[in-house]
Amino acid sequence: MDLLGIHHLTAVSADIRRNYRFYTQTLGMRLVKRSVNQDDVSAYHLFYADAVGSPGTDLTFFNWKMPPERRGTHSITRTHLRVNGREALEWWQARLEESRVAGHGSRVIEERDGRLVLDFEDPEGQRLSLIDDGGGGDPPHPWDGSSVRAEYQVRGLGPIEMSVPTLGPTEAVLTRVMNLRPVRQYTRPGHLERPVHVYEMGAGGPAAELHVAVEAGLPQSRLGAGGVHHVAFRTPTESEYHAWTDRLDTLGMPNSGEIDRYYFRSLYFREPNGVLFEIATDGPGFAVDEDPATLGQDVALPPFLEARRAAIVEGLEPIE
Repeated sequence: MDLLGIHHLTAVSADIRRNYRFYTQTLGMRLVKRSVNQDDVSAYHLFYADAVGSPGTDLTFFNWKMPPERRGTHSITRTHLRVNGREALEWWQARLEESRVAGHGSRVIEERDGRLVLDFEDPEGQRLSLIDDGGGGDPPHPWDGSSVRAEYQVRGLGPIEMSVPTLGPTEAVLTRVMNLRPVRQYTRPGHLERPVHVYEMGAGGPAAELHVAVEAGLPQSRLGAGGVHHVAFRTPTESEYHAWTDRLDTLGMPNSGEIDRYYFRSLYFREPNGVLFEIATDGPGFAVDEDPATLGQDVALPPFLEARRAAIVEGLEPIE
């Protein structure tokens, strides 16, 4: 029983209009689901992805009015977005420069862990990187409504990087509970010369890696705007999803229990250094309640919230 790769990553935005413009216009991603946080319906839950909302392409946001994240350890620190080839990275380098995207001016395309990457930040300081995936992974689904040419579009999520002060307890959960495989280690240059440990799942490759930086000298992070709430991992079927629930329970891992998010099934737990993980099913997907041609155009609610639609929608700020 193995996880397939990264399913989605969920971050926090305190400025959802600006967030929407950045991810749909500057990055050219498609808003495939305009919904709400099912545990806090006053907040949007927006999903940006490829043309069809494929599992593994979703970068999602909760709209919470919070102060900026306090950076530190015990947190997810960088999200990679996959593109294909140096030519695509060079195109993005020029686009980000022209758009005056934060964190880009002093950065160049560089090689890290054997792959070409380009670091930048979104308007609220979320740390992002474009990474050359060599054209591998699942077939891409470019969006013909994007401002970015199909060959340069974001193809999906790449490696997710997290920071912990001590590796041992986290590694034990990754390898003994989640069946991730330790595959290599590299050092990111900088004043800390921090070691980064790479774990892979499924068939491996950039869409199926978790990078764990060991940074004992950093303060503990505090969640806020520009920070990451959780990362989700893919499980292909409901039967395997139920098996993961049984596994966590059998091993005594505290968890949320099974939660039906309507578009996928979720199971949450924290690894020993406090980072929130989710195991999510690939299906049923975002077209379960919308026409694929018009995904994300209207507020979509799971059935259990439909009776409250008028009040929920009234409480949401416009994003366009």
